[in-house]
Amino acid sequence: MNTDTKLAVLDQIYKICDDFAETPDLACQRYCAACCTRNVTLTTLEGYRIAEHIISNGKSDLFAKLENESDKKRFHPLTTTNRLAVLCMEGKEPPEEENDASFGSCPFLTDDECPVYPVRPFGCRCFVSKQDCRETGFADVEPSVIAVNNVFLQYIEHVDAQGYSGNLTDILLFMESEDNRQSYMNSDLKRISERLIQNSPIKVVLVSPEHRDRVEPVLKSLQSIKVPGN
Repeated sequence: MNTDTKLAVLDQIYKICDDFAETPDLACQRYCAACCTRNVTLTTLEGYRIAEHIISNGKSDLFAKLENESDKKRFHPLTTTNRLAVLCMEGKEPPEEENDASFGSCPFLTDDECPVYPVRPFGCRCFVSKQDCRETGFADVEPSVIAVNNVFLQYIEHVDAQGYSGNLTDILLFMESEDNRQSYMNSDLKRISERLIQNSPIKVVLVSPEHRDRVEPVLKSLQSIKVPGN
C-alpha cells in the first residue's frame, strides 16, 4: 500500500474506534488533560499524518516545543504490540519498560487543550476513563476496553508494518524533516534512532476468553475495512 492508501485505512480504523468509544458513562471531556502525558507512543504512519497537519496548518512552532522538551524523561517502548503478542504466544517474558506518568505532561498541551486533536494518534484516542482522573488520580478503564484497544493497536501497526513505532516526541521530530517524510512515502525508511523500533505485521491476535464477546464485533469491523484500489 502507498501512503495515501494507508492513511485512508487508518481513517477507517479511527472511525471504528470512535464508534466503539461512544458511551454515555465516560468522564472524559474538554479541558480534561490529566491523562495527557509525554509517554504517548505512535507509529510512523500516525506521525506522518500529524506532521503534515502541523505543517499545512501553519503550526510548525509545535516542533520547536517538542525539541525544547526533548531532553526530558519519557517512555521509550522496547517492543511493539504485535511483537508483544508473539512473545505471549510463545510463553516468553516481554522486556521490562519504564513508564511513569510523573515524567510530565504532553509537550503539545496548551491551556489543557490539544492543538492537534483532530489528528491525535490512537494512543490518545483510546485512553478513556469512567471517572474523572483529576479527582481520583487514576483512570478507570474496563479490562475489556483495554483488550479491544490492543486489537486496534495491532491493526494500526499491521498497516504500518514497514514503518516504526516510538514515543510521540521521537517520531514527530523525525517526521519534521521533509526528506524523512519523503523517504517514508517512498517506503525507504532507514532506522534513524535506537529509540524507534521496527513494526511487525499481525501474526496472532491475542484475546482472552472473557473478553471475546466484546472484541469480536470490533474485530469483524476491522476485518471488513475496504482497502482503496482493491
